[in-house]
Amino acid sequence: MATQQRIQTSSEKSPVFQFSVRPDKVGIITINVVDEKVNTLKAAFVEQFQNVLKQAQQHSGVKGLIITSGKPDNFIAGADISMIADCKTKEEATALAKAGQDLFTQLENYPLPVVAAINGACLGGGLELALACHGRICSDNSKTRLGLPEVQLGLLPGSGGTQRLPRLIGVTIALDMILTGRQINAKRAFKLGLVDDVVPQAILLDVAAQWILTAKKAAKKQTIMERFWANTTLGRNILFDQAKKRTLAKTKGHYPAAERILHVIERGLEKDIQTGFKEEANAFGELAMTPVSSALRHLFFASTALKNETGSSAKPDNLHHIGILGGGLMGGGIAFVTATKGNLPVRIKDISDKGIAQALNYSWKALSTKVKKKRLSARERQRQMGLLSGTLDYSGFHQTDLIVEAVFEDLALKQKMVADIEALGEGKIIFASNTSSLPIHKIAEKAQYPEKIIGLHYFSPVEKMPLVEVIPHEKTDAKTIATTVAFAKKQGKVAIVVGDKPGFYVNRILAPYISEALTCLVEGETIENIDKALVQFGFPVGPIQLLDEVGIDIGTKITPILVNEFGERFASPPAVDAIIADDRKGRKNGRGFYLYNQHALPFSLGKNKKRADPMIYRLLQVKPKNQLSASEITERCLLLMLNEAVRCLDENIIQQPRDGDIGAVFGIGFPPFFGGPFRYIDSMGTTKIVDKLNQLTEKYGEKFQPCERLAAMAKLNERFYS
Repeated sequence: MATQQRIQTSSEKSPVFQFSVRPDKVGIITINVVDEKVNTLKAAFVEQFQNVLKQAQQHSGVKGLIITSGKPDNFIAGADISMIADCKTKEEATALAKAGQDLFTQLENYPLPVVAAINGACLGGGLELALACHGRICSDNSKTRLGLPEVQLGLLPGSGGTQRLPRLIGVTIALDMILTGRQINAKRAFKLGLVDDVVPQAILLDVAAQWILTAKKAAKKQTIMERFWANTTLGRNILFDQAKKRTLAKTKGHYPAAERILHVIERGLEKDIQTGFKEEANAFGELAMTPVSSALRHLFFASTALKNETGSSAKPDNLHHIGILGGGLMGGGIAFVTATKGNLPVRIKDISDKGIAQALNYSWKALSTKVKKKRLSARERQRQMGLLSGTLDYSGFHQTDLIVEAVFEDLALKQKMVADIEALGEGKIIFASNTSSLPIHKIAEKAQYPEKIIGLHYFSPVEKMPLVEVIPHEKTDAKTIATTVAFAKKQGKVAIVVGDKPGFYVNRILAPYISEALTCLVEGETIENIDKALVQFGFPVGPIQLLDEVGIDIGTKITPILVNEFGERFASPPAVDAIIADDRKGRKNGRGFYLYNQHALPFSLGKNKKRADPMIYRLLQVKPKNQLSASEITERCLLLMLNEAVRCLDENIIQQPRDGDIGAVFGIGFPPFFGGPFRYIDSMGTTKIVDKLNQLTEKYGEKFQPCERLAAMAKLNERFYS
């Protein structure tokens, strides 16, 4: 290709936008935010972008513009979230949205054809920019993803996305994308009419140029039904009424952004696009000031910061081969995320062929589901399965860099495995134990190389739960910590480094919460009433259902260990022993607090509601009678969790409140719209929390006594976050 003419947008050394002209007279605007991994849009770029558009227009003979990215696997990841945090008033946030709208309207009205050439993530403001272009071509790169994820931050797309997307792909599909924040791949985007073509990355710019030169502007024809939903009063009324009901059932009113999205899209379709833009900017301004958006942005910044941390002062070692000990549910799940997300070869050891087969089948079934849904090719499934292998002995384990032990909770067995691995690796292999209850220093007690031993606690199901706890003991070295954290990140996990005490962090704050729910049950509250109270508060499932899901046997196993270490505040009511004695393990054996009917009718007049097993009350020898309000149940369970979280901070189990918030939200589903336990305490005020704990202490006893740190903070009305 002949030398391209390059024109800089300003006197800056590294402008964000660079303009060049191809020999075929098609102009290219390349976006590259220097010194950042991904492109994000900032308010300061508006003027620069306007200038480069003017320069392109003034350049003689240019037939159209391609907008593309200078980053290898990223188009535009969205707007810079910190801009919203900097807005102090609703008006400032509204003005921010309006500036984005005006810029993209200018782009939409540009006199020459403009096409977005998309490779990699095209999200939020990046997709809104692409929607304002006259055409969109994207690469078939697996990293190419398109979406409007603003709802996940308690916001809505504020630069025209709520108006342009429904008009382009139809209102029903647009609603789904905007309300869920779902990201779609290139193939799906093409099918929906969101992009005009999908091509190999190598020819992306050439195809985009061809689109301009041939003026391919074929508008997507909407179906009769889509026209009915969008363009008729009756259609809109039916569609949006149903959408509001479904949304409210899902959000339970905790996420105001979802309802505002529906209103803004409906208004835009009812009136015109300009009215829609105005409603969108106003709604964006209002939502940006809500506590919900503030809490969700707090979590976003917290998890982003964690991604950039190594967990210690050392640099992590490179990983080439991973070993897994145990082919059970956890072992199979860990092997799956290691191979599919981490792209690392995995060797699984188990004591039986059945265990190996079970672990491999776990991955095969999960990948086959993706193939069935056309989210993965059969060839890619084969490649990923090729990373997994199994053995009944330690053959091949000598070349592993890190081994995850996922066998049952037996200290002697884990110590024997440490000895086996040390004999193989001579101190070169990291031994990471997926224990939920045994202290790591105990597992390392007889080790020759204790510095290589660490805890790596996953949550079930492994492929869905985003959190892992990394647990060094006092002799674990910094390099081992950093390498283990890096390994967890490769698996797509959010990793928090926590202290080596029973329960670590997540299970320790969860245990009193569940124990108190069981206490309410023994006092006569119904199972449904207890769970409903905490679901209404914002937890995804209630504490008793959670115990069924985790496994009653596992959930109660840690209780005596915690009681032994920390005292009676962790004790479950003695009556619960009758449930364990009745061989009730929860969902996994079909016998728990709830009924798991194996012989349900093949048809039903509506969804079967989950029902509690009435036998539970007989086993506990109680007559169920709801006496407590939902708020009383919630307070009793929740405040014990909050109190324990502060104790964990005080004892250095967690290093800072941020880690405690991330651990609770990503590990046990603490309501994200509150931002986590510490953020919630701040929003309520330490004084109010301590007053409530003192009231509960008077009524129910010492376990509610506020911990020293919380009591001291309340006296000074201190906060965890400034």
